[in-house]
Amino acid sequence: MIEVAKQAASAAGEILLEHFRKIPQQAIRRKQRNDFLSFVDEQSEQTILKTIRKAYPQHAFLAEEVGGSAHEDDYLWIIDPLDGTTNFLQGIPIFAISIALLFKGRPVAGVIYDPLHREMFWAEKGKGAFLNDAPISVSKKNKLDESFIATGFPFKAKHFLNDYLAVFKDIFTDCIGKRRMGAAAIDLAYVAAGRFDGFWELGLSPWDQAAGWIIIEEAGGKVTDFWGSEDFLYARYTLATNGLIHEQMIDKINKHFKEFKPVYS
Repeated sequence: MIEVAKQAASAAGEILLEHFRKIPQQAIRRKQRNDFLSFVDEQSEQTILKTIRKAYPQHAFLAEEVGGSAHEDDYLWIIDPLDGTTNFLQGIPIFAISIALLFKGRPVAGVIYDPLHREMFWAEKGKGAFLNDAPISVSKKNKLDESFIATGFPFKAKHFLNDYLAVFKDIFTDCIGKRRMGAAAIDLAYVAAGRFDGFWELGLSPWDQAAGWIIIEEAGGKVTDFWGSEDFLYARYTLATNGLIHEQMIDKINKHFKEFKPVYS
């Protein structure tokens, strides 16, 4: 199954590379405020779906552009054909393809592919995590004030902005560095590879994080919601770390996010 996912990601990556920095402005459509779409997202997604459906025609799908499909639901493929669309459309070289396979709600395989840098992060349940052919693992830092942290901003959930900025201030005055990459799949892959020690974001969709979930876990890290629950995939509160600073980040976040509230009504 992982080889099919890698094959699909590679094929979609070639489509992204073909069109990077070549899309005319009139070809860009707005799905909603601060959320854009181009024909490249759709071509990439169709390529991924075609590749996987050929191998597993009875599996179900949840994809960013076409939504879900009603087939066998024990196996569910969750697909983001272009994570970091705004970066891509602005010519910023930070974007990725994310493909995950869930079995009965838990990830069993995942791929995050950065085609520009030819970096394919992948994992299978119980077999470890890899960058291309090399094993990867999370960092060993155990103090927040020695950690390098990434985040994104809740541009679709502005009613949380004050709380979010309060957490931002608390965490990022304590850590050694911070980054906002604009592509959650890349952030999660970088946690798995030890490039970031932690990442948190509000408002992510399942396709943004499903592949990163298993890759981080297989690399020795931890992914939960803001309160430590692993039931986070559809809840839109995501915290991913090397595991060693996880509780420290939860303590910081919980000062401002004391209980679950729906992100979108």
